[in-house]
Amino acid sequence: MAYIKSIFEKNFLEYASYVIRDRAIPELDDGLKPVQRRILHSLFEMDDGKFHKVANVVGHCMKYHPHGDASIGDALVTLANKELFIDKQGNFGNILTGDRPSAARYIECRATPLAKDIFYNPKLTNYTESYDGRNKEPLVFPAKIPVVIVIGAEGIAVGMSTKILPHNIIETLEAEKACLAGEKFELFPDFPGGGLVDVSDYQDGGGKVVVRAKLDTDDPKRILIRELPYGSTTESLIASIEAATKAGRVKIQSINDFTAENAEIEIKLARGVYAEETVAALFAFTECEQTVSVNLLVIKNDMPVVMTVTDIVRYHAKQLVAVLTKELEIEKKELQDKLHLRTLERIFIEERIYKAIESQKTAENVRKAVLKGFVPFAKEAGPRGVSEEDVEHLLKIPIRRISLYDINKARDEMDEIKARIKAVNAHLKNIIAYAMSFIDGIIGKIKANAELGSGARKTVIGKFEKVDVKEVVKKDLEIKYDNASGYLGTAVNGETVARASLFDRVLIIRQNGSWMVQDIQEKVFIGEKAWWIGIADKEAINALTFTIIYKENETNIAFIKRCAIEGWIMNKEYSFVPENSVVLHIDTRGKFVFTLRYLPKPRIKVLSEEFKAQSFAVKGIKAAGARLSNKAVKKIEVKK
Repeated sequence: MAYIKSIFEKNFLEYASYVIRDRAIPELDDGLKPVQRRILHSLFEMDDGKFHKVANVVGHCMKYHPHGDASIGDALVTLANKELFIDKQGNFGNILTGDRPSAARYIECRATPLAKDIFYNPKLTNYTESYDGRNKEPLVFPAKIPVVIVIGAEGIAVGMSTKILPHNIIETLEAEKACLAGEKFELFPDFPGGGLVDVSDYQDGGGKVVVRAKLDTDDPKRILIRELPYGSTTESLIASIEAATKAGRVKIQSINDFTAENAEIEIKLARGVYAEETVAALFAFTECEQTVSVNLLVIKNDMPVVMTVTDIVRYHAKQLVAVLTKELEIEKKELQDKLHLRTLERIFIEERIYKAIESQKTAENVRKAVLKGFVPFAKEAGPRGVSEEDVEHLLKIPIRRISLYDINKARDEMDEIKARIKAVNAHLKNIIAYAMSFIDGIIGKIKANAELGSGARKTVIGKFEKVDVKEVVKKDLEIKYDNASGYLGTAVNGETVARASLFDRVLIIRQNGSWMVQDIQEKVFIGEKAWWIGIADKEAINALTFTIIYKENETNIAFIKRCAIEGWIMNKEYSFVPENSVVLHIDTRGKFVFTLRYLPKPRIKVLSEEFKAQSFAVKGIKAAGARLSNKAVKKIEVKK
């Protein structure tokens, strides 16, 4: 049994770790989940400047992704609809309406130049074997911007989940630039569907936001929804409005969807209802307003970590400097190698060293002749000298190139290489300024790209006033009570005791002094001659002082109890008075006068006595009542 338990625990931990790291949670370094990374890797491998059938891309990606074509296709469409890293051609669905894309064989895509600028660098990318060992795939791309907060992410793993909202790419790049400059910055979400957002509780990516649809209320009898809140489609939004209408929370005549390239939902209002009073109800009871909680969980150093937006920008600012430094160092080394070879080629051809190999009959003598020919030019060849690999390179130069060798052109090329090496050294010396100029270059490309919308913010940031649901709902329910039958409810024929809304509760105080708070129902039995029935509004009820005058069954001695109702549990019955007591009167007035009439007995001269309720202290609801007199009470008279 213990062995089976250990196997189960081991397998479960391996499965949980796999789901967290390799499926659901994005990597901090490049902001991608494994399937997204494999899709971009496939597009980079297939890239020839032309569009590729999505079906072909999916097939190519299956070399790296072991979870089937459906997951690859869905992930590709989702990433393409971010409109940043994948150019698309054809019907990729509609993020506004939620319509599905066409089949993969009908639509086409390719990697964008922006994707290549940000992700693609095989010389810096670490690769690992694919799941079947036949191919190599990137462990992580050396991304130059904080992609994870640009495109956002959502995923559910084992025991944890992530919910990262998308941010405006220009604002994110400006924040990264400000971080490099040591300046303060602040980032807030920006959604592809536009709409409005309240970020007062965003907490740098650790809190929540409130999102709203953008409503046009210029026509008092019609409301137009121009932009959708994040997380909604026209279909889900219309369904929520129809549900609210059926529940009587919103009164509309009809709803029409004219959404095409942009969202446009028309709501025609019912007779006697106007746009101004309906807006609050739409925000309160439909998807026109939603609260989105954020959980910024990413994989950092192979471990799931909760971070803030500021932390991520700072991390990527350092990563950008490190990546650009490595790129410059690689370029410098390649330029130095190229300059060295060009120098050797120039000496080899200009000084006619190749002539010395004509009389040689063995490969070894040829090699020695070349090395001997370079001895007088050792200083020009530089500190690296002439290696065996250099000799092999020189011997492979074709005769055609030697005969057509242009000395001036060669010197110009070498001057260009030297100038570039000098520029690279300058960039390495001022790497922060170079990194900021790189960001400026990316920003310029995005702003010049109409397909990316020039990077303009789509969601308007604002401050919303909280919609009080109870204030929005009209109190159009009549609560009636039939004193003779003892029934209470909205479907009872009797006296109207209160007007309420669907969200109200009713407080009932029965004749025996018991009380209860319950939902409003069509018909419920509460007993005859109830003392008090009212809306259970906590603030209003807490402000009331209940005065209960009762007598004991056995002795008929009267007591008074003054208290407040401070709280309750729904549908639980409470009692103001002890058992075996009879309630004489219940009142909610702060001041009133009442008279007790006593039972006539021998030697009792005073048969009535007047009291002021306000003379007695207000105590807790569980406290015992105060005795009014030692005489048996016959009845009570209360002055109005």
